[in-house]
Amino acid sequence: MRHALIFAAGHGERMRPLTEHTPKPLLPVGGKPLIIWHLEKLAAAGVHYVVINTSHLAEQFPDILGDGSRWGMRIRYAYEGSKPLETGGGMLNALPLLGSEPFIAVSGDIWCDADFAALPAEPSRLAHLLLVDNPPHHPHGDFVLDSQGRLHETGAPKLTFSGIGVFRHDLLANWQTLMGGTTNAFRKPPRFKLVELLRAAMARNEISGSHHHGAWTDVGTPDRLQVLDAQLRRRLKSG
Repeated sequence: MRHALIFAAGHGERMRPLTEHTPKPLLPVGGKPLIIWHLEKLAAAGVHYVVINTSHLAEQFPDILGDGSRWGMRIRYAYEGSKPLETGGGMLNALPLLGSEPFIAVSGDIWCDADFAALPAEPSRLAHLLLVDNPPHHPHGDFVLDSQGRLHETGAPKLTFSGIGVFRHDLLANWQTLMGGTTNAFRKPPRFKLVELLRAAMARNEISGSHHHGAWTDVGTPDRLQVLDAQLRRRLKSG
């Protein structure tokens, strides 16, 4: 895959006061901003074009990340306005910048040691999601992964969506029909959650997935950020 999208538009409410002056994806962890870990892994996987969704303190991203040339890639910024568009609206807003091929999408507020190059470049369905073991703060998980690699909303046991996936543009083709009953879907630009489209596609067996057994952290609070920072520093120190 050549293109990727990083969600970085959130206000980071649970991370306050750290996010009052710094967007959550730019908070340092293990000696560098969280989003740089993603950019390095994307570059290593051969991605050469990245779109970053921005809103909260948006001007800081190009100031710190520039045009992406230091990683051998091109970065473009998709500004969502002063109020983020949620994951679905944010992906829809960025879609014109992402070309026509399947693309990787990554949440800017997670850390994971998964190899992006191992993700399917041509997912067999509308999207392929990377799942992880349920963390203590999310013990009930999100989706069920069956023996054929398909995802379902109901059933057990459930795993947690990592915030990493590969998406086809067609996932959003009928977003207006699927989100027609949602008030925010009528805003311009529209604001809605991607999970609603994923659930509708799962009901038609159009979402695949795989289970990542390595390290993963949802960096949602200052405490989790501190724990991850200590873990990464120990890892770097030990070589």
